[in-house]
Amino acid sequence: MRAALTLACARAVGGADRQAVPAAAAVEMVHNLSLLYDDVLDGDTVRRHRAAAWQVFGPSSAARSADAMMLTAFDVLSEADGPDGPVAREASAALMDVLIQLAVGESLDLVFEGRTQVTLAECLEMVSGKTASLFACACRLGALYGGADRVVCAQWAEAGHDLGMAFQLVDDLLGIWGDPAVTGKPVFNDLKNRKMSVPVVAALTSKTPAGDELARLYSQPGGDTANLARLVEEAGGRAWTRDRAAQHATAAHGRLRRLTAVPSALEDLEALCTVVIRRVH
Repeated sequence: MRAALTLACARAVGGADRQAVPAAAAVEMVHNLSLLYDDVLDGDTVRRHRAAAWQVFGPSSAARSADAMMLTAFDVLSEADGPDGPVAREASAALMDVLIQLAVGESLDLVFEGRTQVTLAECLEMVSGKTASLFACACRLGALYGGADRVVCAQWAEAGHDLGMAFQLVDDLLGIWGDPAVTGKPVFNDLKNRKMSVPVVAALTSKTPAGDELARLYSQPGGDTANLARLVEEAGGRAWTRDRAAQHATAAHGRLRRLTAVPSALEDLEALCTVVIRRVH
């Protein structure tokens, strides 16, 4: 998804796929290294229907692999105009910024697990850092390697950020109600881990009887996760998250429409917006 965004944005500004391949590869490596770290930090044992890397090779090997991916990502960015070229320098700065945002977002995710109260604003800040920031970077680098100037690159990044917000909100829904046969993760996985995901926080802050009951049960270990899912939905958490995801997808679509873009590439990007909001895995 993220690499596809990079290539599509390069085409959209008049460039070619081959120009943006280094950027797409770097973005994909950053995404995958974040998954390696996430599984170690969250203790998730399954990823995409298979044992998580740390389960197979150990936490230290998984972390070292993630570090190697990060270094390689910076190395491939220099293929455009050399390590000291203006494109490589700007791309490296953007990638460094997104790595910091990813770290902050993941840290917030872990901190929130130890708290009984989290606001929606805090939760959305976490989503912005751990997911939307990389989508924004994917679009920014695609436009950059396609030949766009800094102002135009920033506009593409804004569209990518909205798309990333929509993506993570849908991901939060799938983390509770997704089909394990499709997602590759256990049913109600986020509830078992007491994740303060957006649907949960929306429910907890709903000031409804169901939200109050959810707060009481969520502070206790174990319990019936199916009942927790029911309470999240009854308190409006599922509907709120679905509506907010649709708002961000619509915003991304609107931003794309306002940009000057090659029509065929714009169609591809609009199709990705649709995929994000309708996906089931």
